[in-house]
Amino acid sequence: MSTLSIPRRTPKRVLPGFKLTLGYTLLYLSVIVLIPLSALIFKTFTLTWDQFVLAVSSPRVMASYRLTFGASLIAATVNAVFGLLVAWVLVRYQFPGKKIIDALVDLPFALPTAVAGISLTALLASNGWVGSLLEPYGVQLAFNRNGVVIALIFIGLPFVVRTVQPVLEDAEKELEEAATCLGATRLQTFWHVIFPTIAPALLTGFAMAFARAIGEYGSVIFIAGNMPMISEITPLIIIGKLEQYDYAGATAVAVVLLVISFALLLVINALQAWQRRRNGASS
Repeated sequence: MSTLSIPRRTPKRVLPGFKLTLGYTLLYLSVIVLIPLSALIFKTFTLTWDQFVLAVSSPRVMASYRLTFGASLIAATVNAVFGLLVAWVLVRYQFPGKKIIDALVDLPFALPTAVAGISLTALLASNGWVGSLLEPYGVQLAFNRNGVVIALIFIGLPFVVRTVQPVLEDAEKELEEAATCLGATRLQTFWHVIFPTIAPALLTGFAMAFARAIGEYGSVIFIAGNMPMISEITPLIIIGKLEQYDYAGATAVAVVLLVISFALLLVINALQAWQRRRNGASS
C-alpha cells in the first residue's frame, strides 16, 4: 500500500523574510542614526589634533563636563531609587486617584522641555511658591547647580518607572510568599527574591535617564542661571559655539559628549548582560 507524501507548506510570515527586514532595518538606522553621527565625526576631522584638544579641554568646557555628567549621574541615581518606589506603589497597591498618578508619570514625556524649565523656575525661584519659603534659610534651588539637578530629575523619572513597572507586574508573587513562609524578613525577601528580577530593568531605566539627562537643554537653561564655570551645561557650550559659527569646535565638544555617553551605555549594557547570566545560572 503506497502512501502519498503530502508536501509541507511553510507557514506564511506576517512580515517579509529575514534578509529583507534586516535590509530595511540597516537602511533606517543608517539614515536616522549612523549618517548624522558620521557627519558629526567627519566635521571634527577638519580640526588639527592641537585644535581639537584646545576646543574640548578649555577650562570652561571642562567645567561644563563636570556639571553635565555629575548632575546627570546624581539625577539618574535619585530617579532609580524613587522611580522604583513609584513603580512599586503603582503595581502593588490600589488607591483612589491611582490612574491620575499613573498618567502624571508620563507628563515629562509630553510636556515641552521649555515649559518644564519655566514651570520649575517659577516654582523654585526666590519669589516662587517653594523658593520663597526656603529663601529665609539661605537655600537656593534655582539659578545654580541645584536647579540643574532638579530639572534633570524631573525629565528622567518616567524612564525608570516605565521600565520597572511591567517587570514588577510580571513578577511571581508565589516566590515572595514562599520566602515569607520560610522565615525571610521583608528586607531579605526584597533583596534576594525581588531585586534580582527587577535589576536588569532598573539598570535599563537608569541608563536611559542618564543618557537623556546628558543631552537635556530646554528645561535646564531656564533654571540653571547659565553662569560660566559654575552652572553652564555642555549642550549650552555647543549652542554657543554654533552661534559664533564655530561649527568645528561645536562638533568636537559634541563628539566628546557622544563618546563618553556611548562608553557609559556600553558598560551598563554589559552589567545588564552579566546580571541576566547570573540570574539564569542561579535559577
